[in-house]
Amino acid sequence: MELSTLRVFMMVANERSFSRAAEKLGRTQPAVSLSLQRLELELGEKLLDRSAKDVMLTDAGAKVLEYARRFQNLEGELQNSIAELRDHSAGRLVIGANESTTLYLLRHIERYRRLYPKVKVQIRRSFSSRVPDEIVDGNLELAVISYEPRDERIVSNVIYADSLAFVVSPRHVMAQRREVPISELGEETFIAHNVLSPYREIVIRAFHERGIPLKMDVEMPTVETIRWMVERNAGVAFLPRMCVEQEIAEGRLVAIRVPEVEVERKIYLVRPTRRAVSYAADAFLRLVVE
Repeated sequence: MELSTLRVFMMVANERSFSRAAEKLGRTQPAVSLSLQRLELELGEKLLDRSAKDVMLTDAGAKVLEYARRFQNLEGELQNSIAELRDHSAGRLVIGANESTTLYLLRHIERYRRLYPKVKVQIRRSFSSRVPDEIVDGNLELAVISYEPRDERIVSNVIYADSLAFVVSPRHVMAQRREVPISELGEETFIAHNVLSPYREIVIRAFHERGIPLKMDVEMPTVETIRWMVERNAGVAFLPRMCVEQEIAEGRLVAIRVPEVEVERKIYLVRPTRRAVSYAADAFLRLVVE
């Protein structure tokens, strides 16, 4: 059953005439009659009484008219909803990110919310290593990760350039130094993030290549817990600088340069190459890229 056929039926029912309905629809009377015959055949019911001067509805016709008007109202609601999505008066923006990469989204989300306050924003916690598959499979439209996927099905844009910072407590014996060679870190207890990432591997490789032990005796699931332990002088850590900028500014952590481990950390916003994204996601992309 097609909505166009129901519209023809509603016009005939309202006008009580095939000829007047045809005129208003801009169609021929035989075409209108044929359309109604097909509808009756499809439903297996006589919808119109054609014996009287004016066309009358049968009981089945009255019931179909009731539902046809509901369909018409729903169609109007659908068109209004699509229009709201287009002008960002409604909709939802879902972005995949892990704990640390969420920080790089905050200023963009703040701007986005000022521009489109009626769009609901959801940051979905995702493992960085799984993000490419989630994008390709259609589970995510957008995501933020700290590496560039080598996959032609995914497009990526750099939205932030960060670095790894070696941080210690203000009470640590090295806290007054501006620079420390990696050779002096072999006895330090590192509080490590137990999430696999390219940057964790870079740090491990830097120690391994120089034959220096890397004591990762404590591993934590979140950056917040790592910061907490380093602040209390329970160990040292390499963390994304953005994640510790406030603590460094407030004197709760001290950043020390380690020349052998100077790593730029790029943050990428990724999306599918071929699949179209929602109006909300498209607006966010334009805001970030510009």
